[in-house]
Amino acid sequence: MRLVLQLVARLLVIVALCLGAATVWATVDAYRSVDRATEASAERVSQSLEALYWRELLLRSNRMREQLLPAPDWRTIETMGLIAPGICVQFEPAGAFEKPLCGQSKGIGKAPPRWFAGIVQMVLGDHAAVERPISARAATAGTVRATADPAAAIALAWQHILDNIHVALLMALAIALLASLAIAHTLAPARSIVSALRRMADGEYRTPLPRVRSMELAMIGRAVGDLGDRLAQAEEERTVLTRRLLEIRSDERRTLARELHDEFGQNLTAILAFANTIEASSGDKYAAGTEIAQDARMISQATRRIMACLRDTLNRLRHPPAEELGLEASLVDLVDSWRSRTAQPMIQLDLQGDLADISGTVAATAYRVAQECLTNALRHSAAREIVLRIERRTGTENALLVRVEDDGGGDAAKVAQSAGFGLTGVSERVAALGGSLSIARASRGVSVAATIPLAA
Repeated sequence: MRLVLQLVARLLVIVALCLGAATVWATVDAYRSVDRATEASAERVSQSLEALYWRELLLRSNRMREQLLPAPDWRTIETMGLIAPGICVQFEPAGAFEKPLCGQSKGIGKAPPRWFAGIVQMVLGDHAAVERPISARAATAGTVRATADPAAAIALAWQHILDNIHVALLMALAIALLASLAIAHTLAPARSIVSALRRMADGEYRTPLPRVRSMELAMIGRAVGDLGDRLAQAEEERTVLTRRLLEIRSDERRTLARELHDEFGQNLTAILAFANTIEASSGDKYAAGTEIAQDARMISQATRRIMACLRDTLNRLRHPPAEELGLEASLVDLVDSWRSRTAQPMIQLDLQGDLADISGTVAATAYRVAQECLTNALRHSAAREIVLRIERRTGTENALLVRVEDDGGGDAAKVAQSAGFGLTGVSERVAALGGSLSIARASRGVSVAATIPLAA
């Protein structure tokens, strides 16, 4: 899952939790506000009745105090205005058939769902009644008792939640949207970093990264840039080292070829001369077909085979003729030499593009690739047809493609896993020039392709 989506999902969970906490708080606050309204109503009514009590006491001094209250006129519209909605006030001691005076509860809010009323009633409990004396100096003046209507209290809490939840929900959605945009904008440079890592995986180590304001992403970007620089430096050092190793190997091959030619070649020539002399002399003294003549003849044949094998080895050890004759001429000569040795398989040479100016290390490497791949195809496959294709690609690619494809039905995966010294050597040569070597499955066999940059 993408990091932006993960952060947005976590943000939405946090917003939902905060919204739930706000809903609980609004419910408790609305429910407790009824207790505060009950206390305030009792306080206001008691103060109003206290003033009424002392007024009646002064105007009707000939009456007993217990007969002063409750006065009939205390249940007035002014007193109703002092009582909060959903609160009922009763004078104590109450008169006969006297009912509590309640504030207006109609329009206080919509009827809440039963589950809400049940949860609130179970968790928060009932509202406590509030009593206030009419006068602290006259205990006989009576008291005011205020109680909350449970249905009105729950309806008030539900209406309070509905009034606040809309605003809270809109704020939550706005916060989630703006925070999501901010997160996406902050993490946008991560795409550039990932793209740079992918290009580094493809060999483009020095990949510039855009400037990032975020400290953490900037640190990651700098680390990626430093890693790319170190990888590029290591690749350059490896290329130089590989080229040096190839030069040393070429020198060793030339030295080995010279020693083989000087030592083995002369000795084999001498052995062949001695064998011919023995065969000729034995033919003069003995009858034709004697054992000595036959042995000498067999020694001569074996020596010629060894000399032919030695010539092939010397040809492989010496510098390829591509450095001297040019790539095109050397490839034609290579294919003709294989055609002269065997009629099967049929070898086709396909040259595409201008190869005249390709020389030096690139030409030598291309020749080595073609030579090694042709040798492997001829020796290790039952191919009936082999195609050697050399293509020069111009433009931004500017590379030389060498491809050898056969119809021998081989397994490309096994060939890649069991690559011998020959393929390993040409792969190192190609890599030293900044190219690549690949072994893939062809339509009826195996295809080996090497891409060599011409700017190498």
